[in-house]
Amino acid sequence: MHQVVGIGEILWDVFPDGPRFGGAPANFSCSTSELSRGAAGVLMVSAVGEDELGRKAIESLKRRGVDTSVLQVNQHATGKVDVQLDDDGKASYHFADDAAWDHLVWNDALGKVAATCDAVCFGTLGQRSETSRRTINQFVQATPESALRILDVNLREPFYDDSVIQQSLALANVLKLNDDELPRLARINGLSGDDVDVMRQLAARHQLRYVALTRGADGAAIVSDSEVSDLPGVPTEIADTVGAGDAFTAAITLGLLAGQDIDIVNRNAIAVASYVCSQPGATMTFPDDLMKP
Repeated sequence: MHQVVGIGEILWDVFPDGPRFGGAPANFSCSTSELSRGAAGVLMVSAVGEDELGRKAIESLKRRGVDTSVLQVNQHATGKVDVQLDDDGKASYHFADDAAWDHLVWNDALGKVAATCDAVCFGTLGQRSETSRRTINQFVQATPESALRILDVNLREPFYDDSVIQQSLALANVLKLNDDELPRLARINGLSGDDVDVMRQLAARHQLRYVALTRGADGAAIVSDSEVSDLPGVPTEIADTVGAGDAFTAAITLGLLAGQDIDIVNRNAIAVASYVCSQPGATMTFPDDLMKP
């Protein structure tokens, strides 16, 4: 059984109608667990507070089949973010400062998990504090060479800078980004060309096995050193877009671990993300027909 880890922020997305469990790595972990249907072991590496939201976060992860055995509990408040949706369902975020996940510390238990990890997904937001950045970097570096080290850049103003992006790219061997983030990475790397050209250049410069680009309603592209999959989107009535990118990352992780052709990986990931867009919130149970080869 493959072991998959999400590492970084755990928080609650506070919508006008109330809080919903979230955080990109947590969404990724829940979606991976749900989509794998027991075929992969999924662990969450993060920290929550000794508060009601922390207890509910642990319950939410467990309910989705995510292992919380190395989840840390500290005296800081569990993370929260105020979410606003525009008329098209696209989200904007305001993050609370100094949350529990900013205080993720290294320990022997994390070292043991890293040593047996087949895939880890990390981002830049989870590295906004020096403490958590060191821990995340140490964890990713401690995974086996064969592991997928997936950087979902997840740029959130003002919690990143060019150096964090570049350091994270140096750790990763798979990159996932969206069509707002690609131009930023192109600029700081001095790259130009169309989307696929820039993705190929990023892959070559940073020794990435795969680069995946999501484009909302316009579908997604995945490039490797020898292949390109560029597929259109699936028409969807959007409830909101929260968690769609994280579910896409979960789907490509499982597909790549299974050794599937990248067209199949991309097609399945687009279908999964489209389904998430059609449902409110970021974590959910998926229909049985998703992720079929």
